[in-house]
Amino acid sequence: MHYAEILSFLLDFTHLFFRLNSIITYPTLFGFNFIIMANVTYLTKDGLEKLKAEIHQLESVERPRISQQIADARDKGDLSENAEYDAAKEAQGMLEMKIAQLRGMLGSVRIVDETKIDTSSVQMMNTVKIKNLKTNAVITYTIVPGREANLREMKISVDTPIAKGLMGKKIGEIAEIDVPAGKMSFEVVDISFE
Repeated sequence: MHYAEILSFLLDFTHLFFRLNSIITYPTLFGFNFIIMANVTYLTKDGLEKLKAEIHQLESVERPRISQQIADARDKGDLSENAEYDAAKEAQGMLEMKIAQLRGMLGSVRIVDETKIDTSSVQMMNTVKIKNLKTNAVITYTIVPGREANLREMKISVDTPIAKGLMGKKIGEIAEIDVPAGKMSFEVVDISFE
């Protein structure tokens, strides 16, 4: 098998299993036992559109650009000592892996139904105002799916220690959260949906 055939096989294989949404055991694949556990990716409708746009950008702009770099490097002659060719092929492999990863993520997306978001307790997509009980500083975060996190916009991933510690808390409740700097205490001041 040539390099391109192996890469193509691995990408197809990876893409297939990224699309699974449950635990599946494959007892005899190349003589090994495999257990595949696919993750579900939660996104808002906005986040889904951004993911689709990123995939489109990679496939319609980046892929042709790298293909052109490979063609240009190939035209320069001896491929065995052509660093530009090697770099372009490596970039192509990385790009194809990223495309496969994003397409796999797209296959496991679950849209967050914003109409069912409740503000009686902290949950994903809530904007939460919290008070640091040690410093009395008040901070407002929006808890979003991991892919949509943006600290400049005060959007934190649902997977962060702070978000995990706040989940399920009601206004007035205290969240004791373990962070790398130690244990912090936050009071939930307000919960809203924007």
